[in-house]
Amino acid sequence: MAGEIWVLVEQWRGRISDITYEVLALGREVAEALAGSLQAVVLGPGAGESASSLGAADGVLMVEHSALAEPVPEVYALALAQIIPQRQPQALLIPQTNVTMELGPLLAARLAVPFVNSCRDVQVTDGRPVARCILYGGKVEASVTPQSAPAVFGILPGVRPPEQGRVERAPAVRALSVDLPTEFPLRFRGYTEPEAGDVDITRENVLVAVGRGIQRPENVALAEELAAALGGAVCGSRPVIDQRWLPPSRQVGTSGMIVKPQLYLALGISGAPEHVQGMKEAALIVAINTDPRAPIFDIAHYGVVGDLLEIVPAMTTRVKQGKQAA
Repeated sequence: MAGEIWVLVEQWRGRISDITYEVLALGREVAEALAGSLQAVVLGPGAGESASSLGAADGVLMVEHSALAEPVPEVYALALAQIIPQRQPQALLIPQTNVTMELGPLLAARLAVPFVNSCRDVQVTDGRPVARCILYGGKVEASVTPQSAPAVFGILPGVRPPEQGRVERAPAVRALSVDLPTEFPLRFRGYTEPEAGDVDITRENVLVAVGRGIQRPENVALAEELAAALGGAVCGSRPVIDQRWLPPSRQVGTSGMIVKPQLYLALGISGAPEHVQGMKEAALIVAINTDPRAPIFDIAHYGVVGDLLEIVPAMTTRVKQGKQAA
């Protein structure tokens, strides 16, 4: 209905992603500023089971259909394109991750409505949602005001703390129906599992990240020793992953993982916008690079200009000595 703000609930293998709660917190602010209601949209079989954890919303719109079992963008877009005209929300906020990256533009094209991607924030000005978004890999920031409704917004991770969107309450649930075909040109084939025993870098408090400056695959061991001494894990920028020096599950950036550790050590990473978008929310960023003009120093809290192959072993030794003394 007019005045409603919708948030798409991202579910990953039966678990609601943290970014959903971030976007719910943002959606709550937008809905209140517009004197409207906030609705969480849940797609898929067993959708009703998620309702109890979505108390930040005023209500839950539930669409249960076997074709929605996996988050295939074309299928999700078709389902949303059927229910949006029924209620005419003012805006739909979609968490922007690898799972839903293609959904926003597909849906907007199908409905011929405005679409704003890569949003860092959405606020209300003169009764309209205004998005603050990034362009060209973070090189340009723009404020965008859609000129018609409904509008679709792709929301980047980190817009709000997820705790703000976690509310223990039982919102009203409304079931909506859709008519979906049984076959689609694009089909879900399966998940690519990370290597056994691999870590989830999005949950690590300390990350030691390596870039081109690590020079050779055998030098990754220096970062691993430092990470072990600090009680953290090793991750990397895309060039390191592309050369298979680390598995894809360790990639940080817009085409990898979004991380927010307490400490992020950037070793030999120049600071390309695509990488920075994945780690700029870290509480403390320390960068080591031989180039004093490297862009990573623009966001680092502390920077060291020097050879990481000399500095990292010295750091590891000092960390171990400090732990022994304690």
